[in-house]
Amino acid sequence: MTAAVDRRIAVVTAVHAPSAGFLAEAYKSLCAQELLPGWSWHWVIQEDGATDEVRGQVPDDARVTFRQGRPGGPGVARTMALARAEGPYVKILDADDLLPAGALARDLAVLEGDPEIGWTTSRALDLLPDGSTAGFPGDPDEGPIERGAVLDFWTANDHRAQVHPATLCVRRDLLLALGGWMALPASEDTGLLLALNAVSRGWFSREVGLLYRKWEGQVTGQAAHVDPAEREARMAVVEARARALADFRLRPPLTD
Repeated sequence: MTAAVDRRIAVVTAVHAPSAGFLAEAYKSLCAQELLPGWSWHWVIQEDGATDEVRGQVPDDARVTFRQGRPGGPGVARTMALARAEGPYVKILDADDLLPAGALARDLAVLEGDPEIGWTTSRALDLLPDGSTAGFPGDPDEGPIERGAVLDFWTANDHRAQVHPATLCVRRDLLLALGGWMALPASEDTGLLLALNAVSRGWFSREVGLLYRKWEGQVTGQAAHVDPAEREARMAVVEARARALADFRLRPPLTD
């Protein structure tokens, strides 16, 4: 990688037609970010599909890369975006969400400051339709998240993590080593979070790092997302993968 790419954070966004109208606000929040000295961002937008509705909403900016592809869900779109996400770190920003001031700089400061930290998360607030925000009780303390801590909390609390996967910033090589996002119709970001926690220490910032928009058309608000049979299957494979990663040890090749 060139020196410029070495100091560039890739912001990866999956988008589909219903959420395309929010891209302008996401872009505004990204442009308002103040990074560490010498750093820049590259916004990689991947449409989950190929429609004129999305293309027309993409900002005209040399720092923005837009691609389309056959639909496969947000996890597939984000993983496809990794083909153009150069640089040492990948930040997640869903098309309908917003980055508060300082979010990228805080992520970079943690990851640049401690090579043992593989990923960061931060406090998230729901952004309600009237423009107000709402927080969540039970955020962890500011600081490191030890391996296995997210899985332990998740299994003890009806499959709800204490940190939000939509706030992730992660080392690109670690993300690639884990195969990107899980091939699931939903919870693909939770699956990635638990996989990361199985193999690497993380970090939680109590500063607000994401405004998570609540609106009628969001995928997590659809009836299929809470179908009991599908949810049970998703949670089972998410947990099984995390436990397998935590227990995995490289074995020497068999010899005659």
